Amino acid sequence: MFEALFPNVVLDKAWDQTLETLYMTGVSLAFVFVFGLILGLLLFLTSKGSLWDNKWVRWLNWITSSFVNIFRAIPFVLLIVILIPFTTKLMGSMIGASAALPALVIGTAPFYARMVEIGLREIDKGVIEAAKAMGANSFTIIYKVLIPESLPSIVSGLTVTAIALVGSTAIAGIIGAGGLGNYAYTDGFSRGRTDVTIFATLAILVIVFAIQYIGDIITKRIDKR
Repeated sequence: MFEALFPNVVLDKAWDQTLETLYMTGVSLAFVFVFGLILGLLLFLTSKGSLWDNKWVRWLNWITSSFVNIFRAIPFVLLIVILIPFTTKLMGSMIGASAALPALVIGTAPFYARMVEIGLREIDKGVIEAAKAMGANSFTIIYKVLIPESLPSIVSGLTVTAIALVGSTAIAGIIGAGGLGNYAYTDGFSRGRTDVTIFATLAILVIVFAIQYIGDIITKRIDKR
């Protein structure tokens, strides 16, 4: 049945390309989570009327916000090209799954940062004020109040970000990063093998649905509201 539907699909190669997609998504998502969380906290904490608000810190908010807005606005395919010198120097090559990681992280972390900021803004300000009234310092408020209170939004945003990363890996694959995007283009589209392209697309869909399913389960379990 499988060979009849996908006669040109070589399972060993398809599996290797799937693993490359999972590798790019997983590794970049870990970095995106760390950098995005830091940027999101900075955007929230340095905003007007927030915990660190003063005339000097507002410059930090402006710089952070500008960085986030700029890299969110650049189309991912152009960002890969712009970062070629940086990627080559950092990774030693612009070809391969690892070479796609810098562009994936830099292009996606700002997107996730905004989602973190939105989640933090949903927190009741009374909870923050109560923590301040009890003498909690900034670190305690971040660790004990902000992150726990916004955790469902943080996880939900991470799920959306992971799905976006899968799509970005497909784009990166077309220009030599490997993965299912590369498999669909080089072995499928370029050679007129429609079945290979369809198979790669279905494999990406399965990954996306799995990420969404797992993310929804985790979000529901930690959401106590």
